Amino acid sequence: MPLFIKTEKFTKETLDMIQNERRKYLVKHKEWVKSLNKEGRSIFSGYLTNKDNKPGGGGILILEANNFEEAKFVIMQDPMIKNNLVIWELNILVPVSGDSFHTIIS
Repeated sequence: MPLFIKTEKFTKETLDMIQNERRKYLVKHKEWVKSLNKEGRSIFSGYLTNKDNKPGGGGILILEANNFEEAKFVIMQDPMIKNNLVIWELNILVPVSGDSFHTIIS
C-alpha cells in the first residue's frame, strides 16, 4: 500500500494564538491520530525540532492509503487542517531503499 507524507507549518495566525488556545487544537490533533490508529489505520505523526530540541520546524504525518484521494480525504479530517491552523502539503513517498513503514514505527 502506498505511503503518503503530509508536511505542515503553523500559519502566522496560529503562531500568534495564546499558547493554551493552540494547545487545545494540538490535543484534538493527537486524539484524532489515536482514533485512526485504533481503527487500524497505519499512521504516524510528530513534530520537528532543531538541534537544541526547540520546536518550530513543522509537523509530519505519514500514512498508508490506497490512493492519493483516500489519503487526502483522511488528512482533511485533521483538526489542524479543518481549523485552518497550518499550511500543508501532501505527497506520495516513492520508496527507493530501506525498511518497511511498519518496521520504522514499531
